[in-house]
Amino acid sequence: MEPTNENQTEELKGRIMTALEKVIDPELNIDIVNLGLVYAVELIDENCCVIKLTLTTMGCPLADTITSDIMAAMQSISEITSTEVKLVWYPAWDTSKMSRYARISLGVR
Repeated sequence: MEPTNENQTEELKGRIMTALEKVIDPELNIDIVNLGLVYAVELIDENCCVIKLTLTTMGCPLADTITSDIMAAMQSISEITSTEVKLVWYPAWDTSKMSRYARISLGVR
């Protein structure tokens, strides 16, 4: 890949992560990025994105809500015309994956 394409890909992934910061976990009232729930953003081609994420607990009743919110947030990225959300359970989520902001907000040491 040419350096400019690599830079464009990284810039696009950065904008995707910024959009995902608007997706709030309804129970914890913190965004899914700062909670450390987003494990990967993969660009299949220039218009298709796969977002791999986990949830704080298996069987979380809010999975559909969070997925819908992700799809809505992705509409702000004009280059992406197709988004797939894949739930993954490994590695298991724990509080060490949270950002400093999320830890402070939730009072986690």
